Amino acid sequence: MRRIFATLALSVSLLAVAPSGAQAAGWTAVRTTVDVPCAAFTYHPAADWYFPATGSPRALVYLQHGFSRSNGNMRDLAEHYAAAGFLVFAPTLPSADIFGCTVSNLGNNNPFLNNVAAWLGTASNPAGNLARSHAAAAAKAGRAGQALPATYIIAGHSAGGESATYVANRLRTAYPAAFARLALVQLLDPVKSVFGNNEPAALAGLAGTALPILAISSPPYLGNSNANGTVALTGALDRPFLGVRLVTGCHCDAEGASTDGLCTLVDGVPQAKNITVLQTLAVAWAADAAGGTTTAAYYPGGAYYQGLLTTGVVETLSGD
Repeated sequence: MRRIFATLALSVSLLAVAPSGAQAAGWTAVRTTVDVPCAAFTYHPAADWYFPATGSPRALVYLQHGFSRSNGNMRDLAEHYAAAGFLVFAPTLPSADIFGCTVSNLGNNNPFLNNVAAWLGTASNPAGNLARSHAAAAAKAGRAGQALPATYIIAGHSAGGESATYVANRLRTAYPAAFARLALVQLLDPVKSVFGNNEPAALAGLAGTALPILAISSPPYLGNSNANGTVALTGALDRPFLGVRLVTGCHCDAEGASTDGLCTLVDGVPQAKNITVLQTLAVAWAADAAGGTTTAAYYPGGAYYQGLLTTGVVETLSGD
């Protein structure tokens, strides 16, 4: 069924194309490409960059879409990060590929994800693939010469959540200097691939670190593989706070206004209140991680958070 969805997505996801050179109050978006090795080849997937309106970005958010999706489906959330002062990098990764170079593990995508992790691992090198993509985007956005932020956040939706954990753990083992710059991993209704053990293995590697890992999930149902990615998270990390479950959420919540008929047909239509909560918490937690702060309102005991609990909008996720 995943292969069928991937085929459908080739046409449907074209409806959710991110702007190329678009401007709005609070952010500017441009599209470039980013090089990534795949087997003996080099791929050049589309890469959307969102620049905050003014000043130096507070951090880089690497925002990864899920299976059968594209970076355009993450546009709404990307704009919210950018409006809050973040530089956002949102690439499109294949959902089907004969060499296994896919966002979801359909056999063994580990070598490909190692190359994806190298984007951040070599970000400080001007000749690195991420740095060159950023330089091209910055020139198009009128920000030529602006450096990449020194602080990183990785956010991933669905299968992109599994990829986010893998990339974070790969930074830990292969690029310790880059891992030290990683402030937060955000898992947006993560889904563990049917094949392999990428998410549990990555979480086991990250469990002994102080890296914050927070999820915003929907209840278990077919659309998120019975919340298997969230189950893996809460089973692997013995921490009192691992994020929230949106009580009436659906798998398309993270895509917000940039979702499309493929997602809503298969996974349900997101409710406006859940989109708002997801975007509010995701941006607030990212801001705190980047700034080394804790804004009490957005955590258990805080006014905003407790209001969500009291009205039954969210449930707290915690480790076993």
